[in-house]
Amino acid sequence: MSEKGRFLTGSTMGHVVRMTMTGAMGITFVFLVDAANLFWISQLGEPRLVAAIGFAFAIQFFSVSTGIGLMIASTALVSRSIGAGQRDLARRQAASAAVIAFVIQMAIAALIVGFRHQIVAMSGATGETAALAARYLAISVPSLGIMAVSMICSGVLRAVGDGARSMFVTLSSGSFAMVMDPILIIGLGMGLDGAAYGLFLSRCVMLVVALRFVIGKHDLLARPTRGDLGQALRPYLLIAVPAVLTQMATPVGNYLLTMVMAPFGDEAMAGWAVVGRLTVVAFGGVFSLSGAIGGIFGQNFGARKFDRVKSTYRDAVIFGLLYSLATWGLLVLVSDLVIAGFGLSPAAASVVHAFAYVGAGGFVFAAAMFVCNAAFNALGKPGRSTLVNWLRDGVLTLPLALWLTADFGSDGVIYAQAAASAVVGLIAVLWGWAYVVKLSRLRLPELDLDPPRPYAHADRFRRR
Repeated sequence: MSEKGRFLTGSTMGHVVRMTMTGAMGITFVFLVDAANLFWISQLGEPRLVAAIGFAFAIQFFSVSTGIGLMIASTALVSRSIGAGQRDLARRQAASAAVIAFVIQMAIAALIVGFRHQIVAMSGATGETAALAARYLAISVPSLGIMAVSMICSGVLRAVGDGARSMFVTLSSGSFAMVMDPILIIGLGMGLDGAAYGLFLSRCVMLVVALRFVIGKHDLLARPTRGDLGQALRPYLLIAVPAVLTQMATPVGNYLLTMVMAPFGDEAMAGWAVVGRLTVVAFGGVFSLSGAIGGIFGQNFGARKFDRVKSTYRDAVIFGLLYSLATWGLLVLVSDLVIAGFGLSPAAASVVHAFAYVGAGGFVFAAAMFVCNAAFNALGKPGRSTLVNWLRDGVLTLPLALWLTADFGSDGVIYAQAAASAVVGLIAVLWGWAYVVKLSRLRLPELDLDPPRPYAHADRFRRR
């Protein structure tokens, strides 16, 4: 593999498909395991356990999204350095990013565990359901620091173009969980506690495999030093803060929708929990777009190959569109099987049908939004990604949900999510395209091509 980066030559569509599909296989398998976890819980025959998982998922979504934002920042920073031929700098940036992410996620874990009862109550959970959700969080959330380092390593693998090993990181932890979950939940009779302990242990497995690939195969993790941390902190946070804020918009929107759904009762919440798992399993390719193609954008941006940046954007939008349409059709066909498999009540089944027939269509537009996010994060405009996501999840989602639930009941929550994605997705894809077209018109003689001093290129690209 060239030190200049494997994304600098070859078909950009080929890179998009390869990186996205390997990313999708990994993330989809993890979410499939998560859905299986919910399935085993549902077999216990207690709707409040499924509802508790739904509330806990809405809260965990915040911390996981923070980790994704930190990973996206590491991918952008490291891939730029690799594209510019500065591999040693990339190693030091990767190590610093892992340390910073660990500290941030452990601080978040302490806050969630310390205030878990208040947070669960704010989401709308009450009584025994609230107590169960809080207990699940107390067991599983302390593993966030472990997950943070694993995700940074996975992002570094994507930055260097090793999509297959990035996929194996998640496959290994998912395989472990697939075996352990039924043993802990059903076999040992641990119930919801078993699900939480299984999640914790699977994240430990993920860390071991991720470190093995990043250090043993690519030697892309230097020994962290105080000097490297000081140098990396500012350029990393310049990308990470808006990237995290961007990722946080989605769990905020999901949390708000959970609050709107909660008054419809535990049965509707059980349907909402199934929709949450179904969403991430079915649209794993869409969710993986932002992280998977960030390295392609970053390497070509670092090498000043702006024509390839433009073609990457175009090809990613086309891929996301086709993937979403195919998945939407598949969900329509299997929705009844999903409802039967989880043994859902009519109220819960109505929520799942609303998602399969209408809500899933919103991902046609959400896919374009994720491509836009990846481009802005990698190309020096992360604040724009933040604005786009918060417009959808922080501005439009709640009023649409309150309006549509008045007419359609619990199904209105699903319709609101799809409508917000459609409006913002169209705006985002056009805005992102205009930016990459502007970049592609730049001529190399107009640019400062002197080798940048360490980390300085990040600020220069931001100013452009």
